[in-house]
Amino acid sequence: MQLPRRSLGLLAAAMPSLALAQGAAPNAAPGAASGTDARLGPRGIGQADAPVVVTEFFSLTCGHCAAFHNTTWARVKRELVETNRIRFVWRDFPLDGIALAGSCVARSLPAERYEAFIGTLFQTQDRWAFAQGRQMEELAKLAALAGMDRASFDAVVADEGLRRGILEQRMAAEREFHISATPSFAFNGRLQSGNIPFDQFARLVQDAPKT
Repeated sequence: MQLPRRSLGLLAAAMPSLALAQGAAPNAAPGAASGTDARLGPRGIGQADAPVVVTEFFSLTCGHCAAFHNTTWARVKRELVETNRIRFVWRDFPLDGIALAGSCVARSLPAERYEAFIGTLFQTQDRWAFAQGRQMEELAKLAALAGMDRASFDAVVADEGLRRGILEQRMAAEREFHISATPSFAFNGRLQSGNIPFDQFARLVQDAPKT
């Protein structure tokens, strides 16, 4: 999905502290304001010694991101992650407030539930992300199925520190990789955007820069 030109500005406008952060020095450390919040730590799968690290920048409300996860991810996991050819890392790149809320919930669950939960969100994207006027209610139902009660859900989606941390990481990714669409994948740092079919994905892994 091509990025709406004003997507980050609209998110920042809802959070004045983030709007101020946009004026910070461009070389500021990613997530510097997030402190030691473990929820903002890496989310990934695969061995640390894999020769290629693939980082996906995704939005939970992006249809192309859902298509990749619903049609290609299982094969990537089976043939590339589980054979130790790659380590796969997820990086939140929310395009709107609903995606940001979903990212907050996913990161607030135990880390071992992260992959399954975002998979559920992608599989049911039509049910919650585009349920006009009911998005948060539908998201809360899915969070409950993952073990998060309503009081915890309400606290998580209103947590400004977590929201700001996720958006700061998105801003850092924009500065580093000049991302213009979701999903985007960095293969040992080399960026490729779009819903990549498996055969092309495997070739990009093979051709990834050596580290």
